[in-house]
Amino acid sequence: MRRRSARRVMIVQRLALFDLDNTLVNLDEAFRTWATEFAGGYGLDREAVDWLIALDQAGYPHREVFFGKVREHFALAESVEELWGRYRRRMPYLVRCRLEVIDGLARLRAAGWKVAIVTNGTADNQLGKIQRTGLAQAVDAYALSGLEGIRKPDAGLFEIAAKRCGMTLASGGWMVGDHLVADIGGGRAAGLRTVWIDRGTWPDQEHEADHVVTDVLQAMEILRAVR
Repeated sequence: MRRRSARRVMIVQRLALFDLDNTLVNLDEAFRTWATEFAGGYGLDREAVDWLIALDQAGYPHREVFFGKVREHFALAESVEELWGRYRRRMPYLVRCRLEVIDGLARLRAAGWKVAIVTNGTADNQLGKIQRTGLAQAVDAYALSGLEGIRKPDAGLFEIAAKRCGMTLASGGWMVGDHLVADIGGGRAAGLRTVWIDRGTWPDQEHEADHVVTDVLQAMEILRAVR
């Protein structure tokens, strides 16, 4: 009698981890609003706004460095800590999350997905954004580097989010984000499948994302189609 060979089917659990800035919320748009307010508060012209936006786009993940350059460029009296603190307090009021995104998260959860936010940044700034945009109620959990003391791409931050969803990374899942190193590289290293939101900030860069989209709503469609 012929034995049937057992085939092992790997089932990836319905765990969806999302980045926050420029993934679930449009940080660039909020930053432009902040830059306009900042320049107006100091009586600066439109060139100052353009300079701030260009400096932001140059890529300074640590805002202490960013505000050190701002303070020097405009010869401001306030300390770097004061400037950065005002920025952190203001940004949660400027960031918006589209209703379509909130609805998309609700649809995922209704379909049996566990959903969490995994984000780098200071606790007050990121937590303020999550709470004020309504995302705190739209997800099952979140893991913030400023609270946990671990930054993406460290797998530890992904693992914390998974555990808060009642899962582990051992059974896989998905990571959605716009940063090739922190989100896509980190997600893959953590054993997750990935969706990269290409916002045009990584021109000609090679990537190993499973899917590439230009909007988080497209990423949600991909997840809903997973069997």
